[in-house]
Order: sequence, then C-alpha cells, then structure tokens
Amino acid sequence: MVKIGIHIVPLMSATDVIAIALEAERIGYDYCLVADEGFHPDIYVCLGALARETERIRLGPVTNGYTRHPAVTAAAMATLNELSNGRAFITLVAGGSMVLNPMGIERAKPYRVLRDTIQVMKALWSGEAVSWEGDTHRLVDASLAMGAQSIPIWVSSRGPLLLRLAGREADGVLLTVKPDLDAAFALATEGMSSVEREVAPERIYLGRICYTPEMFAEQRQTMPYILKDSPVRVLESLGFSAAEIDRIASTSDASQLIDLMSDDLLAHYQIHGSAQECSDQIQALVSGQNLDSIMVDVLSQDLDENFELLDTTYNIITDGRP
Repeated sequence: MVKIGIHIVPLMSATDVIAIALEAERIGYDYCLVADEGFHPDIYVCLGALARETERIRLGPVTNGYTRHPAVTAAAMATLNELSNGRAFITLVAGGSMVLNPMGIERAKPYRVLRDTIQVMKALWSGEAVSWEGDTHRLVDASLAMGAQSIPIWVSSRGPLLLRLAGREADGVLLTVKPDLDAAFALATEGMSSVEREVAPERIYLGRICYTPEMFAEQRQTMPYILKDSPVRVLESLGFSAAEIDRIASTSDASQLIDLMSDDLLAHYQIHGSAQECSDQIQALVSGQNLDSIMVDVLSQDLDENFELLDTTYNIITDGRP
C-alpha cells in the first residue's frame, strides 16, 4: 500500500505548523516534511517540538547545502533522530531561487554542492572522526557528539546530474512534475544501474491534489518560480515551445511569466478535478509509476483550511479506506 505524507511550506505560524503535523498523525499520514524557507518559522525548532509531541509519523526537513553547512545539518538531524526515537529523515534539494535570491546566494555548482552535502552527512553519521575535502565543503577531524546515525536521505531534483546522483546515493527520489515522471525516474535508474545497487531508492511523488477550482487556480502564482528552476526537458514535458523556453530562461523576474500560466498548463502539471477524478488519477499514477509514497503540499495560512485539506486529501488518496 502506498504511504502518504505531507509537505508543510511554513507560511503559517510555528504553532500552526505543529498543529498541522499533529493532525496529520492523528488522521494516519506516514510522513511529515517541513520546507526550509529561510525567512519563515525555523524548521528544526518546529521539528524538535514535533519529535516530542508525536509518536509515529516520520519527521524531516526539505533543505539545501547553501543556506546551512552540511555538518550543521548533520548535527541537527542527529538531534532530531534522537528526540524522535529514530523517526528522522531528510530531503535534499539544490536550492531554489525563492529561497536563495533573497539571501543573495548564487545557486552555483548545484551538483557539487548536493553531492558534497550527502557525503558530509554520511561521513559524520558513521560515528567516526572524519577529515574529508570535497569541491564545496570540507571536514577537519570532525565528529558528532551524538554518535552513529541511520537516517534516510531523499533527493528532490529536476536536473539530470542530480537525478542520477539520487539514483546512486539516495534512499528516495522525490519528484514534483507529473508529466516528467517517466523521464526523471529513468535518469535516477541510470544512476542506480551505474553502481549496481541492490536496493532501489524509494519512488515518491509530491504535488497538490486540486479538488476545488480555487486550489487549481492558486498554483498559478507559484508556477513561474517552478519554471525558472526547471531544465529544458521538464519545460518540454509541460508543452512549452522553443521560443517560450528561451523567454523563461532569459527572464530574471519569474513573476513576469504569469501570462504563460494557462489553464491547460496547470491541468497538465497537477492532479485536479472532482474528488473522484483526483482519486482515479492518483490510483493510475501510483500503479503506472510504481510509487512508494505520495506527498501533498500544505501551505494555507488558515488552519481550518489546512485541517480540511488533510482530511479530504487522505480520503482521496486512500479512496475512502479507513
């Protein structure tokens, strides 16, 4: 049976982040991710509180190797793992423009940064003292006070180099563009095959399940930023012409791309329709892509709306099973 998780984008208060995760555990969700958005409630403060208030749901951040040094992240994750009695996991991204641009951080060498981030964390979680040097980070006789750790690493990316890296080294591959799933999972499989892994990484899809017209329309505001961080392969899968792809690449302000956000594009990108139509699309996606998990975005600033989303979405994904 497919596992189900939530991905909280912490646009709400820290108190609401905790309330949402507690409700998700009560309903039956398996995973809770909290996005590292930089200027919003701190993910590790929230996750530490959740580790003490929850019992079953697995907890983790979505973070990057630019805004936090991987050694600091490794220590934070070891702490979360201890507080949660082994329920911690982490999802790594290469850093998006919405997070990095306000900090004045250039998204340079994303493959090398993410590869080094994985290596630093694995080295420190070995429990040994480590001296190590990568292309973007290094360790000098470093060790974690918390000792050896077993913490799954997921990678979320759209770039081919990072997808192959995920296939080689990650425990899960999390994808977000529905029409690109075939190509993206194929790239991860290439990476896995290159090192002859015995256990394939988990296959995870994260997206909004838009069972109301309002939810469908809301995606229009965030899609331009998704497009700016997407390679040509993904843009082609969404149906953009060569001229439109050139325009996306040359536009520095993503908000200027809003006119490209047609209803057809939004319908192609995400699961949408009536509750039954969404359920049918999900069942087809799970079986067609052999998915291990489905993750859903939670980002409203209205707590009641988020609670309703959790309940309705869980029933849609499970097709009404208790």
